[in-house]
Amino acid sequence: MANDLLSSMHISAAGMSAQRTRMDIVAENIANAESTRTSEGGAYRRRQVVFQAVSPAQPFSQVFNSSFQANGQQSVKAAYIAQDKTPFREVYDPSHPDADANGLVKMPNVNPVEEMVDMNSAARSFEANVTTMEASKRMFLKSLELLR
Repeated sequence: MANDLLSSMHISAAGMSAQRTRMDIVAENIANAESTRTSEGGAYRRRQVVFQAVSPAQPFSQVFNSSFQANGQQSVKAAYIAQDKTPFREVYDPSHPDADANGLVKMPNVNPVEEMVDMNSAARSFEANVTTMEASKRMFLKSLELLR
């Protein structure tokens, strides 16, 4: 039982870590919403976190016993950071130092409204994982109290 409670806490912690990574990338996107130059050359390209479901590490005894019971626990991790391939915005500003011969400046493909929605979603998911972890902790402490 203790392992089940710790497993739920591990899953919640992994979710919190993945959502924190997502919030970091959203913050980076917002910070670079007007960056027309990067070290790779050209305008900043929006980034997105790609999540992956993972099975938590289990001792052999648990793997052996899981063949007799349905144990489909999966956690999550931030697998990698992908670049958004949507085209850059083009703004007419012939006075801009990065304007081309036609006076067009390639601006990042970052939509601040979309980023704020993503940030809000990541924050709510983070909070849900915190709530789950707190509930697991309360159940664990209540179990210990009952054993006294």
